[in-house]
Amino acid sequence: MECGKSFSQSSSYRRYQRTHTGEKPFKCMQCGMNFTNSSHLRSHERTHTGEKPFKCMECGKNFRDISQLRSHERTHVDEKPFKCMDCGKNFRDISHLRVHHRTHTGEKPFECMECGKRFNRSETLRIHHRTHTGEKPFKCMECGKSFSDSGTLRIHQRIHTGEKPYKCTECGKSFTYNRALKTHQRIHMGETM
Repeated sequence: MECGKSFSQSSSYRRYQRTHTGEKPFKCMQCGMNFTNSSHLRSHERTHTGEKPFKCMECGKNFRDISQLRSHERTHVDEKPFKCMDCGKNFRDISHLRVHHRTHTGEKPFECMECGKRFNRSETLRIHHRTHTGEKPFKCMECGKSFSDSGTLRIHQRIHTGEKPYKCTECGKSFTYNRALKTHQRIHMGETM
């Protein structure tokens, strides 16, 4: 397994070897997901606990890992250093560029072993897989309801917080869900027709 890379520390070399072997020795006790290194496991575990220890000094928003914070910080300066050579679109994060590039190639490298459906992101496959297992690892601490992904949990939590982030530019009315805003906006379109 020689690829030419060299490392100054044996621990770095061992971590890197896992990219070739696929070994994922660090397991989440909450949902059973496996990771190649302990820092990725710690970051993942925060999706279950809701812990977000990394705070943006500009706006106060919190993040579960340092890379999310760094990517977010670029929004304040509108820094998007990663450019798509196909369409010219810029991205704050190299991983977002890689995923975006698949829209040009049509590549969907992640296949569900249960039903054969393919995805362009591993995370989307992981969430999809839960439709087969029934797994819902994201639990609302307010009411106990469980969800298959953290995004759906966040949207659900608006019921408890009363947050209504979608605002109509015509009349100022706010909504909990984007789809409710879209439905509401038809009223204004009807008025102008």
